[in-house]
Order: sequence, then structure tokens, then C-alpha cells
Amino acid sequence: MKTLYVKFIVITIGMMLISFILAFIISNAYYQQKLKPFNDAKNTKIARNIAAFVERHPQISLTDYLDSLSDVGYQICLVDTNGKTTFFGESFRDNSLSVSTKEDVLNGHIYHGILNFPQQSFVTGFFADELRNTIGMPITFNGEKFALFIRPNIKFLFNEMHILFGWILALAITLTIVMVVINTKYLVKPISKLTKATTLLANGDFNVKLDITRHDELGELSHSFLRMAGKLEQIEDMRKEFISNISHDIQSPLSNIKGYTNLLENDSISNEERNQYISIINAEIKRLSTLTKQLLLLASLDRNEDLLKKKPFNVGQQMKELIRNYQWAISEKGIMLSYSTPDIEIIGDPSLLNTVWDNLLSNAIKYNKPNGSIEISIEEKQQSIYFIFKDTGIGMKNTEVERIFDRFYRADMARTRTIEGTGLGLSITKTIVALHGGHIDVKSKENEGTTIIVELPDR
Repeated sequence: MKTLYVKFIVITIGMMLISFILAFIISNAYYQQKLKPFNDAKNTKIARNIAAFVERHPQISLTDYLDSLSDVGYQICLVDTNGKTTFFGESFRDNSLSVSTKEDVLNGHIYHGILNFPQQSFVTGFFADELRNTIGMPITFNGEKFALFIRPNIKFLFNEMHILFGWILALAITLTIVMVVINTKYLVKPISKLTKATTLLANGDFNVKLDITRHDELGELSHSFLRMAGKLEQIEDMRKEFISNISHDIQSPLSNIKGYTNLLENDSISNEERNQYISIINAEIKRLSTLTKQLLLLASLDRNEDLLKKKPFNVGQQMKELIRNYQWAISEKGIMLSYSTPDIEIIGDPSLLNTVWDNLLSNAIKYNKPNGSIEISIEEKQQSIYFIFKDTGIGMKNTEVERIFDRFYRADMARTRTIEGTGLGLSITKTIVALHGGHIDVKSKENEGTTIIVELPDR
């Protein structure tokens, strides 16, 4: 398989050759249509002037005069009425010319060989060194008729120039190929580095280095590649952390269940202890069940399954119903709750959005301080609806705020070790909000509280 470097060079040189051929064909067509008639007319005028000069000066030597003309760059053929042919100057490559053509010129007609020369080959009218490719002019000298055939001696006129043009063309092609090879290497080199970096990335090595000092498309590609590598490394770290967390969150309740089940096998334990162990086992089973349901929901959301069952519903009434369901937990913790949930109708999935409000309210209760407060409000602004959950809980650091939507992440485990949770609720919340075309924003200050704002389109 050819490398991109070789392909680029071959394609570039191929384009040069094709361009040269097309330019040559177009130039030839232009010559045949435009320059050839002009060249014929110009040489016909010169032949007329020669004939007129000869006829006005019968005292000159015709052969000497024609010799002098050949010396300045003309090929000449003189035919008399007896068919005798005399050549002056550089000989023709092909001296063949029909007898009828010679007789026609002797009889007073002009022969336009340059104009009517066959067009089978390229630029024939200019370079074909043949007697047929001439201008035939009848002349009369001292009462005797002649047929004069004349054409410019191209080799004589352009001998040095065509060598110069040949060198120029050869040097131009050679230098162009050299520059193409050098420039191609310069262009392909960063792509080769990207290929190596891609291989390293595929093998799990995210510490790739690329030239990002370029200010062209390849530089931008390198920037994008490094950003992608950083994102992939972050995703890989999250994946490992996810596996570690889920393993811990499943293994921990299973260990508890196994331990307390073993204790239940002891006949010496009291009924009170037995009931306590059974209660703990049930709590761990419930914890595993919740974790399993959340994992299944997340898997469905990640696969973009058709989970959304949108329909119009009163979100204010939904929020009030949720608050009533949590009234016992709010009262038990001595939290003061205030809410402003006007009747607002939106289009969305009531079940999934109820999961969002449930997660946010349960977190506001769990992470709140005893005798703290929670404020819930719904506001309409322009074409959006804002759902605001504000609490006076333990709050979070900035570094924690940046990660609270990561799966299995729990802010400051040392401070929340007594609080149950899977670490999946906010990740599910963010995904559901995104599916509804919304946005979620978090503002928090350590030991002062947290405010979460969900923005959804009103339609």
C-alpha cells in the first residue's frame, strides 16, 4: 500500500503532466483557429513584397537576391516554366510538392500552404519543415515566369531560443518536482505523527505529544486531537472509577447480607437481635434494588432508547404532590420548607421529570442541617421555566461541584459517610434534563448551602 507521501507526490506530478497536456492541446487549438491564418497572411504579404521588388528591379541578379533573403532566415524554392527547381537557404525536410500545385502558381495563383497544411499533428503550420508548408507566389522576372515558394526558417530564427526554452522548461520541471517532494514531506510529517499518536492512543497511552505551534488546519487538527486524547483519558479514568465504585457498592451490601445471614443461623441469638438483623438485611436488599434500578435507567438513557413519553402536564401540581410525600422526612429533621409552585403546564415526560424533582428534593433533605431550611420555586422567564431548589445544608467545595454529576461520585465521603446513597441520582438527573433540551446549574458554598437551578424550555 502506497504511503500518503508517495501518493501526494504521484498525484501532484500527474496533475502537472495533465495540465501540461491540456495547455498544449488548448494552445494548438488556438494556433489552428487564430494564429495560423494570421501567420499565413503575414507570410503572403512578405512573398508579395518580394515578387513586387523583383518585378520592379529587372537589373538585379535573381539568384543573388534570393540567396541574400535566405541568409536572413528564409527557406526558398524557385521553379521555372521548365520545371527546374532551385533551393536557397536551409534545405526542406520534405521536398515533395505536386506538379499541379507548381503549375497553378506559375499560372498566376497564390498557394496558401501554411493555411491549408493538414492538421493531424500538433502546431504543424509553424514547425513542419516541408515544401508543402509554404506560401507559393507567382513572379515575373525579365519576362520569364517563376513560382516562388517561401517560408521562415524556424530553426535559423529560434535555434538559440529553443535551446534556452528547453533548459528553462527542464529546470522548471526539475525544481518543481524537488519542491513538491520537500513540501509534501513538510505537509505529511504532522499527519505521520498523528498516525503514531493514534496508535499510542489505541494502545491506551494517553500521554501523546504533537506539534501545536502551527497556525493552519493541521495545527488545529493537532489541537483537536490533544483535546480528544484528554477527554478519552478522563473517560478512561471515569470508567475505572465507575467499575471500582459499582464493585464496592454491590460487594458491600452483599457482604453485609452474608454476614447477618450467618448470624441468623445462630440459635442462641434473641428475637430482638434476630429482628434487627433481618431489618438490616432488608435495608441492604432495598439498597441493592435501588442501585440496580438506577443502573438500568442509566443504561437505557445512555443508549438513547425511546424513553421519553412527552405530554402536557401541570408541573406545579406534580411538585406539590412530591412535597406532600416527603413531608414526614422534612418534619423528622426539623427542616423549614417554603415553596412557590404556581400551576404551570409544560410538555415533557412526567415520570422522568418526577425522578428529577425527587432526586433534588431528597438530596436537599439528606445533606441539610438539622433545623435548616429548603426553598423551592418555579419561575417563568421569556421562553424558559426555571425550577430552583435552595437549601442551607453542608454545601460543597468548588472541586466537588465540578464532579457531582459524575457517576458514583459522592461529595466529601468523610463528611457524608453516614448518609445513604448510590452516587447515581444526579447523573440520572442531568441526563433526563438534557433529554428534555434543558440545562442544570449548581451554586454551592461549603457549610452555607446549595442552590440547584433546572432550566427547561416552556414548550
